[in-house]
Amino acid sequence: MKTITCLVEEVMNLAAIYHRPESEYAYLYNATDLHIRLRTGLNDIEKVSVISGDPYDTPGGIWHQEAAVEMVASLKTDTHQYWQATLHAPYNRLNYGFILTDDAGQSIFYGDQGFEAVPEDSTSTHDSETNLMGSNAYFKMPYFQEIDRFKAPEWVKETIWYQIFPERFANGDQTNDNEGTLPWQPDDHPSRDAFYGGDLRGIIDHLDHLVALGVNGIYLNPIFEAPSNHKYDTQNYFEIDPHFGSKLEFKELVDTAHEKGIKIMLDAVFNHIGDESPQWQDVLVNGQASQYADWFHVKKWPATYTPTDNFEEARDATYETFAFTPHMPKLNTANPEVQTYLLEIGTYWIREFGIDAWRIDVANEVDHHFWKRFYKAVTALNPDFYILGEIWTSAQAWLNGDEFNGVMNYAFTGSMIDYFARRKITAEKMVSNLNTQLMLNRDQTNQMMFNLLDSHDAPRILSIAKGNKAIVKQLYTFMFLQAGTPDIYYGSEYGMTGEQDPDNRKPMAWEPDKQDQDMYHFMQDLIQLRKDHLQVIVGGDLRWDVTGDIICFTRNLGNTTIFACFNASAESYQLDKGVGDSLFHNGYQDETLQPNGFLVSLIDK
Repeated sequence: MKTITCLVEEVMNLAAIYHRPESEYAYLYNATDLHIRLRTGLNDIEKVSVISGDPYDTPGGIWHQEAAVEMVASLKTDTHQYWQATLHAPYNRLNYGFILTDDAGQSIFYGDQGFEAVPEDSTSTHDSETNLMGSNAYFKMPYFQEIDRFKAPEWVKETIWYQIFPERFANGDQTNDNEGTLPWQPDDHPSRDAFYGGDLRGIIDHLDHLVALGVNGIYLNPIFEAPSNHKYDTQNYFEIDPHFGSKLEFKELVDTAHEKGIKIMLDAVFNHIGDESPQWQDVLVNGQASQYADWFHVKKWPATYTPTDNFEEARDATYETFAFTPHMPKLNTANPEVQTYLLEIGTYWIREFGIDAWRIDVANEVDHHFWKRFYKAVTALNPDFYILGEIWTSAQAWLNGDEFNGVMNYAFTGSMIDYFARRKITAEKMVSNLNTQLMLNRDQTNQMMFNLLDSHDAPRILSIAKGNKAIVKQLYTFMFLQAGTPDIYYGSEYGMTGEQDPDNRKPMAWEPDKQDQDMYHFMQDLIQLRKDHLQVIVGGDLRWDVTGDIICFTRNLGNTTIFACFNASAESYQLDKGVGDSLFHNGYQDETLQPNGFLVSLIDK
C-alpha cells in the first residue's frame, strides 16, 4: 500500500490537496443540502468523485457506501483548483471521502486519516475490514444541525446600498448648524475639521432621489453625539448629535424609508469611545479610583499623553487607543460592564427605532466572545437583522454564522481596482485573487459580503481612475455582477471626485450644473439590471474565460446564462457570434468591444 501511495505521489501533488469538515469546505447550504469543496493543485487532477453513506448503515456488519458523485471542477487560482458537489442525507448524517484521479489514470483515496491506495475493485459498495474506505477512514458530518447552519437574511441579497456621510449629504435644517458652518460647496476640498451642516432632515428631504436611483438600503456613518464631523469619537451612544437633529427626526427617517422600501443601517463604534465621553472624563478626573477604570486599557497611571502638532496622533499615550489617536481610547470589551453597556446600545436602536442593520467599525479589534454575545442579542430581537463587520482582510474567523453576516469586502475591492484602474496586476491575477476570496467563505457568506469601490475611508473611484468614466463604468458593472450586496458611496451617481480623507467627504453635488447626468442614468440602468436578474447573479454558477486583458465570465442558473465580457486592453476586440441578446453595454457595437468597453448579455438555453 505504501508503495502504491509513493508512486501516485510522484504524479500527484498531495501537499496541495485539502479539505476540512464543518467549515467553508463542508457546510449546510439549506436544511437538507450539504455543499462539499475540495482543493487540489492547479492542473494536477483530472477527476474527483466523492463517495458517501450513512455512518450507521452497516448490513451484516459491513458499512454500505452510496454510489459516487462526480465533483465539478469549479474556480481556479494561480496555484489551486477547487471542486464542488452537493450531497443529500436522508437521515441528516453522512460519512464521505474522495477518490482523485490524475491524467495518467492513477487514483488515490483521501479521507479523514489521509491518503490511501484505491483497491482494485473500487466500484464495490461493500468493503471488508482489510480494505481502505472502512467507515473510520471517512470525513464525517455527524448530524445536520440546523441551529448551526449559517443563516443569511434573505433581504440583503436584494439590497443596493447607498452610503451617506451625514455631515456632507444635505443641509435640511440650518437652525441646527454648528458655529462656523461653511457654505455648501461641492467643489471644496474640506479640511479635517470643517462643518457644512448636513443633517437628518437633509436625508429625509432627498429620500425620493434614492428611490428614483433604485437603491433600497442606506448605510449611515455615525449619527451619535460626538464633537467631530465624522462622529467616530462617540460621546453619547444613546443620543443623536444635536447638529444632525433629534430622535423624532431619526424615527421619521426610519419610518419614511421603510415606507419607501429602504432599509437603514447604522454605524456602531464599539472598539473605542470619544475622549469627551463621561466615562473617559471620569477616568481622567479620578484616575485608578474611577468606576470606569477597568473599562479601558490603561497601561500606566495616570492616563496621559504628550500633545503633538498632529491632533490625531500621540505615540506615548499610557493607554491603548484606536491607532495612535489619543482622543479615541480603546474599550475593554472583556469587561462585563462594558459588554452590558454596548449590548444595550446595540439593542436600543432596534427596539426603539426599528433599524435593520449594524455596520461594526474596527470589528476585528474587538474580541470574539463579545461579538458572539452581540449576535445573540440583536438576532433575538430580529432574526433577519444584518451585521456587517469592517474588516479589510480575510475574515473567516468572524463569518461562521455566530458573529457577522458579512464584512466590507475591501479584499475584493482592492483586486478589482488594482486591475481595472491602477493596472498593477494582470487579469489572471485579479481573477485568481477574487476566486481565492470566494473560496474562503460559504456560498451564503459570499452573498452577504458588502461590495464597494470607495467609501469615507478610501479615495473616490473616479479619482482613482484619473477621471476615466469608461473605467469607472467597467468597475461598477463588474462589481454589480458579483455575489454580494453592492454599495454606492454618496455622490458617485453624479461622478463626484475626491482623494483620500478628508477630500473624499465633499458636500454632495445637488446643483444640476455640478451633476453628471450620464453617470446618473448609467447607475439607474445598472441597478435595474441587477434587480431584473438577481437570482442568476447571486446564485448562478460562475465560470471565467480570460485571454490577456479580455475578461469574460458566465453565470448559469437552470436554463438561464448571463454572459459578461470586459475589454481592458488598448485595442478593439471582436466577440464571437452567439453571445446572446445584449442587456447592458458600453463601448460595444457590431459585436466589437472598444477599449474599456463591456457587454452584458442574456443567453437562454
